[in-house]
Amino acid sequence: MELPETDSEDELGPGWEERVTNDGQVFYAHHGLKATQWNHPRTGKTKVVSGVLPLGWEKIVENGGVKFIHKDSQRSTYVDPRLAFATEETSGLHNLRQRYDASSTGLQILHGQNLSGLKAIVTGANCGIGFETARSLAFHGCQVILACRHLKKANDAIKNILKQRPFAACHAMELDLSSLQSVKDFVTEYMKAHRSVNILILNAGTFGGGHQLTKDGIEETFQVNHLSHFYLCQLLLPTLRRDQARVVWLAAESHRFASLQDTEDVTERFLSPLRSERFSPILAYNNAKLCNILAAFEIHRNFGCHGVRSYAVHPGNLVSSGLTRHSWLYWCLHALLRPWTKSLQACAASVYCACSPDVAACGGVYVNGCLPCRPSPAAMDSVLALRLYNLDLRIIERTMGSVAFAVAS
Repeated sequence: MELPETDSEDELGPGWEERVTNDGQVFYAHHGLKATQWNHPRTGKTKVVSGVLPLGWEKIVENGGVKFIHKDSQRSTYVDPRLAFATEETSGLHNLRQRYDASSTGLQILHGQNLSGLKAIVTGANCGIGFETARSLAFHGCQVILACRHLKKANDAIKNILKQRPFAACHAMELDLSSLQSVKDFVTEYMKAHRSVNILILNAGTFGGGHQLTKDGIEETFQVNHLSHFYLCQLLLPTLRRDQARVVWLAAESHRFASLQDTEDVTERFLSPLRSERFSPILAYNNAKLCNILAAFEIHRNFGCHGVRSYAVHPGNLVSSGLTRHSWLYWCLHALLRPWTKSLQACAASVYCACSPDVAACGGVYVNGCLPCRPSPAAMDSVLALRLYNLDLRIIERTMGSVAFAVAS
């Protein structure tokens, strides 16, 4: 049996060369046969490249020829550097080839991408997964707004990023998710300063703090993990639609163990109990994460036709982050299991949904380990999602009044 010359199906055979057209379409030329074709000689698939060069590269035209120079290293080449990061065209999730997994990092997923000109909001970005997400995006040219409760911690995080990438464009803005008024104030100030958003990553969360009501009279786990993020997304919807943005909701595999299973459970009394009797921090967290998946899918159903792509992601199991800071018991559990759990590069799933061309046209999916997968039956219940959507709106309108969704643009 004749063995292939390489174990990589992407490797071109002898005589073949990869080239790119002016509009970013990859084609293949064979020197001996004097022939060209659009499909890859081995895989039979077509590829495209980004419309912009990878970060740091520039195109030079001289003496009728074209060459590419990397501004930092001054390395030059006559081969378009975008070809190193060409991606296969996919018509949907059914023919998506897995290029990443649970061990992938955010920087690996963004390798070769140029996010210059894009603006991203990352909630809870001063530490943990949110910080790694913001850092990965900023390293590749994206302008990142760190939306955090404590401005000092957010600015300290920015200083940390700038030490590694002096050219990074990061800004800190105050956002307290335990206050719906703070969410509205954030959006008002954001629209005055920036006016556009291409990526919205709803990352912040709380866990294990026991039963506690926010200043709005809403159970804290439900409001911080879900309701305030829902409100933030709703206030930004006109901008998200205009910019055809991607929205990433942080969920968790533990949503499969939520007590929220039926439409009769979609009540404020069930999701945001005013009393501590029978309150379980774990179930409250699981329910809030299930609500995030339901909201992500409902946003896609309602606004996917307008270009808004919404995703829910599981970052990893027992990720070492600041999530358990409110409970010494869960903190000890995380500390004991840390050697066998995923590092803070669990931001990979968020970055994958926010930037990867693999899922650019496939919103309304749940991603675990950088691979779209099927969530729980309750998470896929469109009736449950619609009922939750309407309940969220009612709670916000009752709390904020008739001007709840009025934001000066």
